[in-house]
Amino acid sequence: MRVELTVDQRAGLRALVNRPDVPATIATRARIVLWRAEGHRKKDIAVLAGVSRPTVDLWLGRYGTEGVAGLTDRSHAAPRQQVPASVRARILALSRTSPPVSTGLTHWSSREMAAYVKRTEGVYVSHRYVAKLWQDNELRPHRQGTFKLSKDPAFAEKVADVVGLYLAPPGGAVVLSIDEKTGIQALDRTQPLLPIDARRRQVRTTFRRAQRQVSVRVRVGIVPGWFRTRR
Repeated sequence: MRVELTVDQRAGLRALVNRPDVPATIATRARIVLWRAEGHRKKDIAVLAGVSRPTVDLWLGRYGTEGVAGLTDRSHAAPRQQVPASVRARILALSRTSPPVSTGLTHWSSREMAAYVKRTEGVYVSHRYVAKLWQDNELRPHRQGTFKLSKDPAFAEKVADVVGLYLAPPGGAVVLSIDEKTGIQALDRTQPLLPIDARRRQVRTTFRRAQRQVSVRVRVGIVPGWFRTRR
C-alpha cells in the first residue's frame, strides 16, 4: 500500500528527521514513512532502516491511523491509580488535628498517616504521597512550636526596651543576661499544650515548673573593673 502525503505532512516528517533534539529511533520511523511515500518497496525500506519487515509494517500502520503521534513510544506500564478525592480530603483533615488517642501517637508522620488511612479507609497511599500532599498544602503536623505567656502587665514595654538595646544600643551600654538554671530537671509545663488545629501546628510553652532553684547574684563594678559572685 502506497502512502500519500500532503505538503504539510511531508514537511512535518522531514522536521522530525532533521531536528537534533528528536531521538534517533523516532527519526528512523519518520524516514520509513517518507521512503514509502517516495515509492520504495517495504523490503528495501527495511534494509535502509536496519529493521525487520514487520517493523516497517508496524510504523506505517501506526502513522496511517494516528499520524505523527503514532511514531512515538507507548508506555507499557500499568496506569497509575489515582487517590480518590475523598481520601485526599480525609488526609488533609486528619493532618490538621492531633492523632486519635487509640493510635498512641503524639504527632503525625507521613508513614503513620499512610498506615492509618489504610487501616481506616481501606485505601493504600504511599508515605511519599502524604509528604507531597503536606508540602503542597504547607502543612507540618510532624513539627512542634512554642509560645510564652507572661503575667507581667508591663511585659510588652520591657520587650521593646530589650529589643531596642540590640537594634539601637546607646554608647557605653553594658547588657547583662542572667539565666536561672534549676537544680532538678523540670518536666512539667506552666501552660497546657495547645493541640494542632486547622490554623496552627501543635505548640507548647517553653516555661517549665521548677522543682528546686539555685540563684546566682552577680555584682559588677564598672570603674574598678571587678566582679564578685555569691550563691
